[in-house]
Amino acid sequence: MLPRLSCLVMSWPARLRKAALAAWLFVLVPLQLAAAPFAPSNLPAENLTASIVTFQPGTAYWQRFGHNALLLREAATGTAITFNYGIFDFGAPNFFANFARGHMVYRVVPNHLQNDLVGYQAEGRWAVEQRLNLDARQVGLLRDYLEWNVLPDNTNYRYDYFLSNCSTRVRDALDYAMGGQLKSQLQGRATSATYRSEATRLISPDALLMAAMDLALGPTADQPIDLWQQSFAPLVLMQALRTSTVSDAGGRTLALVGHEVRLLNGSTAHDPPDRAPDLRLQFLMLGLLLAAILIGLSQVRALATARWAFMLIASTFVLLCGAGGAILAALWGFTEHWAGWRNESLLLINPLCLLLLPALLMYPRLRWRPALFTRRVALVIVIIALAALLLRELPGMAQSNLHWALLVLPVHAAIALIFARAKRPDDEF
Repeated sequence: MLPRLSCLVMSWPARLRKAALAAWLFVLVPLQLAAAPFAPSNLPAENLTASIVTFQPGTAYWQRFGHNALLLREAATGTAITFNYGIFDFGAPNFFANFARGHMVYRVVPNHLQNDLVGYQAEGRWAVEQRLNLDARQVGLLRDYLEWNVLPDNTNYRYDYFLSNCSTRVRDALDYAMGGQLKSQLQGRATSATYRSEATRLISPDALLMAAMDLALGPTADQPIDLWQQSFAPLVLMQALRTSTVSDAGGRTLALVGHEVRLLNGSTAHDPPDRAPDLRLQFLMLGLLLAAILIGLSQVRALATARWAFMLIASTFVLLCGAGGAILAALWGFTEHWAGWRNESLLLINPLCLLLLPALLMYPRLRWRPALFTRRVALVIVIIALAALLLRELPGMAQSNLHWALLVLPVHAAIALIFARAKRPDDEF
């Protein structure tokens, strides 16, 4: 999904001009100074063949989803030009600010296939070319669309992880050339996947990033998706093409993939797992362990080391919960990251936790007593977290966050219990 920042991207002005010129020359379409509305030439591409090249996921976090590209090859000379969507540049103006608010602008860039392969080979990643059984008319439509898409006015596009990434753009361009035949075959084909399960599966080698992504996704990401939607993942699209067909101008139905060639060999260690890990048991054990540690330390608070240890553990926990909840709220209220809206994990990773921090920082005092307000906030946090579990039983509210409830609820309860036991003699509740 997020392809490597290769030498092409790092030094794109010279190479981009060269690759774009080569692409435009060999497809024999005049270079235009300004983009016009797309209109196919309807000229068949007798001299071109079309392929999709899929690249193995890499080890950097932006490479975890893998990558794919459309490939046009000139039959007589063998000149091969890839069209890579999903190209980004960390050095672009306001890149990180735009990323945070969900307003990401990526680009499509043509390149010589050999240049792509050099970079991926250096990273130890495999590459597979699927040569497509498209007729000359269909290849011509694809050529026209790609040539129009790399014009300066069209090369940039709004990026979306699930709806408009390197794979969906490749898929949609191919579907256009096929006259909608690909979408009709993949749309409605049920899968066991959701956007959450696919995203966490692919990013799972980076455990902390997987946890952050899982926490940031709201209930929309838990809706079942069909094979068309699941093909936002490049390796899923590669598999889907193997079972797809295409009808040519003569009415013949052919396998869409005529031939598959492995262009590069890579290590299977880079391949993503079949499914994301089930964290329920691990998170429950960790939550119970943290709760037991906090309660145990509170029982021996006469020891200064116990008080300081309690303060450090509990303060870190509520700070992470409070700050994490504030981020989840901001994703919903102030960004275009639609997959994070209405996130029910806000009931678990609660911004109210920040209100407990001042009292916890004072815990090392020998005669520490939390105020009534603080004790009530701690109880409210527990009640709200319990509500998150009850919401799971309501129709349409089954967000996949049970593992987070199993982690944080025991700790929330332990803190509330310790606060309640430390009340002043003359206090209410």
